[in-house]
This record gives sequence, C-alpha cells and structure tokens, in this order.
Amino acid sequence: MSSHTPTPLDAAAIAHLQQWVGRSEQLQDDIGAAPLRGLSATLDRDDAPPAKGSVVPPLGHWLYFLPQALQSQIGPDGHPRRGGFLPPVPLPRRMWAGGRLSWEPGNPLRVGDAARKVSRIESVTHKTGRSGEMVFVLVRHEVHNERGLCLTEEHDIVYRAAAQPGEQPAAPTAAETGAPWRRQITPDDVLLFRYSALTFNGHRIHYDRQYVTQVEGYPGLIVHGPLIATLLTDLVRRHAPEGFIQRFEFRAVRPTFDLNPFFVNGVPSADGKHVKLWANDHDGWLTMQGRVVLA
Repeated sequence: MSSHTPTPLDAAAIAHLQQWVGRSEQLQDDIGAAPLRGLSATLDRDDAPPAKGSVVPPLGHWLYFLPQALQSQIGPDGHPRRGGFLPPVPLPRRMWAGGRLSWEPGNPLRVGDAARKVSRIESVTHKTGRSGEMVFVLVRHEVHNERGLCLTEEHDIVYRAAAQPGEQPAAPTAAETGAPWRRQITPDDVLLFRYSALTFNGHRIHYDRQYVTQVEGYPGLIVHGPLIATLLTDLVRRHAPEGFIQRFEFRAVRPTFDLNPFFVNGVPSADGKHVKLWANDHDGWLTMQGRVVLA
C-alpha cells in the first residue's frame, strides 16, 4: 500500500481547480453496431444483432465518444494525464460516483446515427470527510443526433486521497432483501476486461491486481461503477422488456471487488412506472442504489 502522505489542498489550489468550471468540449461519433454486439455478449444477453436503425439500449451511449489519448499521454493510473478537459485534481483515487440521466422518448439514439456529445464542467467542490479530502466534479453531457437531443446526463466524479496505513473503511449499510427481481453476477477477470475493452478504459484498478492492491490499497480488482449501473438497467430490460426507460439515477455507495459474486435487485412500483434498484455484495452490504422511471 502507498505510504504517500498527501498535502492538503489549500484555498489557492481549490480556486485553481474551480477555474475549470464552465469548460466544455464536443465529440463526434458514428453509432455503430459492433460495440452493442459486444455489450450484449458481456451482459450475457442473447439479443438479435442490431441493425441500422436499432435503438441503442439504456447506457449504451457509454460505448461511444470514448477518450483516445495517445499512449504517451497516459498517467500512472492508466487514465489520460490530468489537466485537459477535466481539472488536474492532485488526489490519486478517481471513481465514478453516480449520475442522473434522461432520455427523449421521441428521439432515441439509433445505430447509424452521426452523433455529437457536448460536455460541460458544471461544478468543482472540495470536501473533507472521515476518509480524508475529496473533490467532486460534476459534468453535464448532452447527446444529439441529426434530429436533435437524444439524452441528457449529469455525471458525478469523485477524487479521493490515497489510502493510509490502518485506514478503516466507512461503516457499511445493509441492503434490502426479498426483491422480486434479482440476479447474481460473477465479476471475474474476463468480465472486467471485456467491459474495459468496450469502453476503452485503461484505468488499472479494473485489471492490474498488483497496482490496485499495492498502490491504491484495495483488496481486489474493482468492478466498474458504469458496469454495475448498466447491469441495473439491464435487470429492468429483462423483467419489463416493453418498458421505455425515460429516467435513471444511481449512486455508488461502496466499492465492489472481484473476490466474490454480487447481486443486482429491483422492486417495481404497483403501477409499474417506477423501479427501485440496488446492488449488494456477497455479505449483503449495499454497493449501489438507483431508480428508474418508465415512460
């Protein structure tokens, strides 16, 4: 485990990071079928191959507009070096903390679209908690096709200080039990590798066991937060295949490691318009919670 003792962020450092608020970027991509075929295989779905005009499933847009930094621009954690579009937060542990998404029912993203994603840094916030300093970055994304807006996303990123010797994790929260919708997931190395490949994600916490245990201080490989979120929406698709997911919000509560199976769970409302979602680890501790609104 790293013995590095971080230097607290002072007011000047925080003010520098907040200069990134308001920055924006635009990315173009062609919505092809191959990434969606790979996602179906990774989720263990026997879907028909997507054809031109097929609707991209919920969270499938995460397979496009991918950062493609030159190999020489990759940092020690496997991410692109900091200081481009995202602020150069000097805290080593970076995690996808949650998000809120809404889809336009009349204009879904489809295979064959020439699409555009507009991203903007909405806020940079500094906090100090039981586990040390944290910086939260809120990014707003809008995805458009030739016909207009397809979806809007608010993306929460958290940066944390390095783990310190003897550091105790936050007290866990027990997950609910008895969900009518429930699926067990085995997060082996292959599943994590395939999802990293689909999203061109070089973050070493998902595949480099030596790095994640000795540098970042975790007990095992970390299951991608976006993968767990995708498995939650996939659970809805399996049990309510005719429903259109109009809104989805989720929040990561606790890391999930590849050491044991975990579970995704859902409870639909009586009218079938909402689904309460969560993931829990093998010990029954809550790891992610979410909610879907069906149109």
